[in-house]
Amino acid sequence: MTSMPSPSETAVVLSIAIASLSLGYYLGAKSTGIAGASVPALKGNDDAKPEVKEASKALRADPEDDLDEEEADGDLSAVKPSGVSEPCKLVLVVRTDLNMTAGKIAAQCGHATLACYKVLAEKNPRLIRQWERIGQAKVALRASSEDELLELEAIAKSLNLCARSIQDAGRTQVEPGSRTVLGIGPGPVPLVNQVTGHLKLL
Repeated sequence: MTSMPSPSETAVVLSIAIASLSLGYYLGAKSTGIAGASVPALKGNDDAKPEVKEASKALRADPEDDLDEEEADGDLSAVKPSGVSEPCKLVLVVRTDLNMTAGKIAAQCGHATLACYKVLAEKNPRLIRQWERIGQAKVALRASSEDELLELEAIAKSLNLCARSIQDAGRTQVEPGSRTVLGIGPGPVPLVNQVTGHLKLL
């Protein structure tokens, strides 16, 4: 007899699904030459759920929004896969102390995935191609506080890994400016594990 998935397992599945769909849409739009096009979904639909609106915003995000974080980055082009078969992954570290719903977590993970992808697509396209070639692995992990997110972000950047923390606008479930999710990578698994190997799965 099979058991029903727990709420936390459901949240992880939803987070990864939304992040994958967001990234898939972006890649598809980019490959067909319409990456700069606006996202028409939800236009004029005031009844759409806030989490869906947030996911839509992630697709239309302006790269200029990340300028402050980019200034603090290490050399993102320095991280190179050691061979064509080296596994790479993107890690999404979610704050559990905010008690976000599964939908909110999914939307925030979508933001973090796209933020990391957009930066590395420009700064280290070879690493992005490696990650895409081996299946675009994504892992959702848990953190207990904003301080922990900031510490992980600093460590990742010191290793020349891409790290982007998402600050929420505060329109739904959390206070404005709250850091909700930290995306780290994509990067070679051993290197990413130096930062997050001690964390538990979400």
